[in-house]
Amino acid sequence: MKNFLPALCLCICVVLLLPLMTGCERDDTIELTYSIFFPASHAQSRAAQDWATEIEKRSEGRVKITVFAGETLSKAPQCYDGVVNGISDIGMSAFAYSRGRFPLLEALDLPVGYPDGLTATRIANEIFAKYTPDELSGVKVMYLHGHGPGVLATKKHVRSLSDIASLKIRATGLSAKIVSSLGAVPVSMSQGETYEALQKGVVDATLCPLETLSGWKQAEVIQQVVDTTAIGYTTSMFVVMNKGKWDSLPKDIQQIFNEVNAQWIDIQGTAWDTSDREGRELVDTLGHRFVTLSPADEKAMVEAVAPIIDEYIKTAESKNLSGRTVIEDIQRMVAGAR
Repeated sequence: MKNFLPALCLCICVVLLLPLMTGCERDDTIELTYSIFFPASHAQSRAAQDWATEIEKRSEGRVKITVFAGETLSKAPQCYDGVVNGISDIGMSAFAYSRGRFPLLEALDLPVGYPDGLTATRIANEIFAKYTPDELSGVKVMYLHGHGPGVLATKKHVRSLSDIASLKIRATGLSAKIVSSLGAVPVSMSQGETYEALQKGVVDATLCPLETLSGWKQAEVIQQVVDTTAIGYTTSMFVVMNKGKWDSLPKDIQQIFNEVNAQWIDIQGTAWDTSDREGRELVDTLGHRFVTLSPADEKAMVEAVAPIIDEYIKTAESKNLSGRTVIEDIQRMVAGAR
């Protein structure tokens, strides 16, 4: 009995103290929220979740990031301000949702002929690293990324550039300017509306990356895909953290973020290209045609969109930004990747 009582007291003390001890550990955990507009099933959301998991793993559980996909924490157009104002600690969305707010980085979305998403993603990060524009000074940039080149998916047969001029094409933002420059009629609508619009003939075609043909099942309501990579544009996207939250992180945790961010540039870019391949495979499976325009038509397309690039340079330089130099850098990088 003498030996039993001290042992019993020790067990009781451990049981009573255990919740307090584990509570202290939870208090030490850095909990962060991450807002993403892609649905949870999208390849970009999955890549982002893997990024969050990797941060947690390398920090040995000191950092826990909860991902809120599908605009459940902040809508895509409000995501950036949501990070600035602390609605979420981290956010992923597209610069294009805030036209005019990121005047230098709008160059990234121009129709310069991106060959794939990995190239677009690498270029976006190289441009940011070189110019570190003031327009992003209010946040801590984790990394940037961008989808593969837009192509023309159409219900009608297209064999030449002149055939495109007769089409009504779903396009928004910058892509609407591209459609207009080709002589066609841009029709603005969300991706969610595009399937039915194609099905019912509201539009004849959509200008989009190949991944949407699979991810949004639009391959089911088209007949062919026209290769327009000669004027391939991207939609560049940001992954940013609230500046105050970043500054509050211990230096060793910041270093972990920096290391994972550098690794995830290629992972995120590759995810875009994997999705594009899935889109291409679905188009093939459904028996649709891929059409390549003549070299003369491709050259004419490049000439047709040139005023869009000239307009960017003029607007950027009117704001004392290095518009021409940025474009020259991007064009050089695209040429080097081909």
